[in-house]
Amino acid sequence: MTQPSRHASDEAAAAWRSRFVSLFDRAPVALAISDAYGLILGANPAFASAWQLQPGKLEGRRLLDVLTPTNERQLHRLDEALRSRRRSRYPVEVTWRAGGTARHGRVTVEPVSDPLDDVPRLLVSLTEETGEGPPDPSPQEPAIGLSPREAHILPLVAAGASGSAIAREVGLTVDGVNYHVTRLCRRLGVPNRPALIARAYVLGLLDPAAWPPRAAPAGPDRP
Repeated sequence: MTQPSRHASDEAAAAWRSRFVSLFDRAPVALAISDAYGLILGANPAFASAWQLQPGKLEGRRLLDVLTPTNERQLHRLDEALRSRRRSRYPVEVTWRAGGTARHGRVTVEPVSDPLDDVPRLLVSLTEETGEGPPDPSPQEPAIGLSPREAHILPLVAAGASGSAIAREVGLTVDGVNYHVTRLCRRLGVPNRPALIARAYVLGLLDPAAWPPRAAPAGPDRP
């Protein structure tokens, strides 16, 4: 059997690549392609619309310049997977700003191969959270309990630290801190940070006898 020539193989690969680009641009899902270091090589209109931009305006920028991860464990897992060349899908919670408004959602990163390039690329899909999921707990029955990240941030909020100071302390961006604080406010049914602090003390989430503020120990001794 005659083997296909290298030229014919290259032509076939180029044809499939052209079809992929056409489908990529018309997909309703927000998609981007980046190199292994997060440099955006292409974005479809659905992805660029999350920033109210044209797709070309995102090309050449880094994913971490336009998206802020809010879960360091997920980001570390993705980094380890890329270093070890594992192939799977890796979700990462993120925030970003568009038109002066903070938004949040999730990106799913999947290493993929390009037939014309031996270096794996990253296929990135973005899903924005719009608050249409399960309703938040009512103020009368809040979801009591703090994650390790929240237990670090909440006492700093109670101590009056600025968003930038908290960000430096916990290793997040200001948007990342605001994301966690906003989630806490929604869970506890309060409108702002002063009310969040007051309700946290009432619920026993902060130790009333400690200064500087600190999270109360979890367990049966909590009121």
